[in-house]
Formats: sequence, structure tokens, C-alpha cells
Amino acid sequence: MAVSQRRGRRIMMTDEERDAYLADQRTCRVATVGADGRPHVGALWFCWDGTSLWLYSITRSLRWSQLSRDPKIAVVVDDGVEYGELRGIELSGDVVFVGEAPRTGEPCPELTVPERLFAAKYFGMERMPHDGRHAWARLTPDALTSWDFGKLGGPAGS
Repeated sequence: MAVSQRRGRRIMMTDEERDAYLADQRTCRVATVGADGRPHVGALWFCWDGTSLWLYSITRSLRWSQLSRDPKIAVVVDDGVEYGELRGIELSGDVVFVGEAPRTGEPCPELTVPERLFAAKYFGMERMPHDGRHAWARLTPDALTSWDFGKLGGPAGS
């Protein structure tokens, strides 16, 4: 699993808080790297299985093309408006593609759990609908950093 963070231990989420937060949040921002070294950031839906972040991306997207060339990725999931409400998680590492691309629903035991989680979270269904345009990328993070400014207590963390 990911290396634990050194700074900000006061505001770091516990494993249980992290898992609940990632189960509840719906959108992440995914950063990939282009051939010219420029970053590309885009929003994407995801699910978390307790160990890995599963990204369901359109295979004809710039994101997918960049990850096919270079699997390095950084992902941020965050929320909050006021200072004391700011919470989030940054995960980084290399993605691995899982299953056929694009995904048509061929049997793939490794996708059983993420497809069940994703279908329930986004579609309110028990089974994953497949559109023949998306496929799965799994990020088992090398590094994970979390923050919950609400743990600082008081207004604006004072």
C-alpha cells in the first residue's frame, strides 16, 4: 500500500475515515503527463475498494492515450468550502489497465468488485452496464496523502 504521510499528521485521515470518504465522494481530478511533458487534468468518476482506486475512462480520451504511453498518474479527491471544512486525498503511482479495452463485459474476475461498487455508486444498479466505450485503469497508490482541516478545531482551524 501507499507510503504514509509525514507532514500534517494532525489533519491526516485514519484508514477508516479515508475509506468512508472515498466511498462517499463521486468525482476525482486525474492528472496525466503528455509526450511533451505537459500535465493534463480532467474530472472522472471512480470507486475505491480499500486498496486501489478504480478509474472508468473513455478509451478514446486524451487521458487514456497519455496513460497508455506513460502510466504515471496523480489523483485528487477533495471537498469543502470554508477552511475548517477542507478535506481531501491525493493518490499517486502507476496505473494498470484491467480487462478488455473498451470494456464489453467479458468475464474478468478482477473486475467483479470494482464493477459492483461502481454500478451501485453511480447507477443505483447491481450490475455494471457496459457501453463499449470505457475501460478500467487501477491505481494502487505508491503515495497517499490526506487532510481534514476539521480536525484542527475551531473556526478557520484556530
